Amino acid sequence: MGTPESTPPPSAGPAARQTLAGVLLLVVSMWALSGLDASGKYLMGADIGATLFAVCLVRYGVHTALTLVTVIPARGWKALRCSQPRAQTTRGLSMLAATMLFFTTVHYLPLGQATAINFLAPLIVLSIAPWALKEPPFLSRWVAAGIGLLGVLVVVRPGSGLDPTGTLFGLMTACALASQYISSRRVAVDDPYTTLIWSGAVGTVVMVLALPFYWRDLAALAGRLSPLHWLVLLGTGFWGCLGHFLQIQAYRRAPASLLAPFVYFQIVSAAALGWLIWGQFPDPVSWLGIAVVCASGITIGLIEWRRNGAARARAGQTA
Repeated sequence: MGTPESTPPPSAGPAARQTLAGVLLLVVSMWALSGLDASGKYLMGADIGATLFAVCLVRYGVHTALTLVTVIPARGWKALRCSQPRAQTTRGLSMLAATMLFFTTVHYLPLGQATAINFLAPLIVLSIAPWALKEPPFLSRWVAAGIGLLGVLVVVRPGSGLDPTGTLFGLMTACALASQYISSRRVAVDDPYTTLIWSGAVGTVVMVLALPFYWRDLAALAGRLSPLHWLVLLGTGFWGCLGHFLQIQAYRRAPASLLAPFVYFQIVSAAALGWLIWGQFPDPVSWLGIAVVCASGITIGLIEWRRNGAARARAGQTA
């Protein structure tokens, strides 16, 4: 589950090389975030019985620790300061909610189909942008959102074998991700590494405050985990931190509008890990629905790229 971190314009250098590097970094980040999702699904399995709170506590705790030990030595404690603390907190809470909802989703659904439902989130943002972000309304955005919804309905159709409970949590995850994306736009003025720290810190604080309510489950879980389970559990924080760090690097090298279509490559990593680990692979009809969702997102991404390019060209002519 990934989201573009707010970043400054791409750094200087040969444009084509920078863009290619940005695309490659983004694709690798998709694999890292799918590794996070697969780790959560594995730990939430009935044979381990890890609780959602325990997994999220470690996921965000490790994320926070890694960001602090890597960012603070390079940028100092000023990296903790942000100009939009309320928006950063909202974003962190939305991210935590999306994580908890998605881990619950993959407890019921295959990883590939659960990830496909998540792709509704950016389409939701585009469709409500006139109200949530005060952006001009565009018919193309609403058409893309409608087509994407039809694709998701194909994926979760009756007879698909998907658990209704998991489907409901998947749709809730998409809504939480949409809230996270909107908040990400509002913290764009902050350093992206500041946002990376806050992403983990907010979730960590919430999980620590909730610790009195589930510490017995956490203690019981610690006694059940094998060394492999501990490695996977600690890996949730590593994969999450790595995925978001690579996204920062990607968006520093290429424009967000250009990279947007490549976000949909996450379905490849999610489906591949779902097949390799659990033998779960979307059936042909589900792939049709996934293709519709991805096509709508990629198409509107290209339209937005051309629209933004035309707007910049007009601004340059009038300057």
